[in-house]
Amino acid sequence: MAVLNIVEYPNSILEQQCEKVTSFDRSLIKLLNNMYDTMISADGVGLAAPQIGISKQIAIVDIGDQSGTIELINPVIIEKRGEQVGPEGCLSFPGLFGEVSRADYIKVRAQNRNGKTYIIEADDFLSRAIQHEIDHLHGTLFTSKVTRYYEEGEIEG
Repeated sequence: MAVLNIVEYPNSILEQQCEKVTSFDRSLIKLLNNMYDTMISADGVGLAAPQIGISKQIAIVDIGDQSGTIELINPVIIEKRGEQVGPEGCLSFPGLFGEVSRADYIKVRAQNRNGKTYIIEADDFLSRAIQHEIDHLHGTLFTSKVTRYYEEGEIEG
């Protein structure tokens, strides 16, 4: 597949509401595969389509555990509870890290690459990563939720 260029802030596509995906075809599968290669190449745990210049509700998450790669198309958070506070970074903000509060548990309805609707439940770090990527699809950047920024060397990178 291909490693794509990652869009960095202040590119305006990062702050736009993305369009729903209506066509589940070969081009979508190719895009998802390229997004995965791009995320891995950039040493990320998630990537949203606007981060590669595409204003569509598509995101992938892979935190390197048993949950594997999660493809989120047209995702909607249908339940959330609890709170966790922790560090976040973003491939569109290289070298920037901040403390962000997120729901500890979420339930999400999304579609897979074939258009089939599914429900996923997540907690802890997986919940954080999914919420971060879903925010991208609505033009919300993690910097709008940071309560404090970390100094260089303050967290392990």
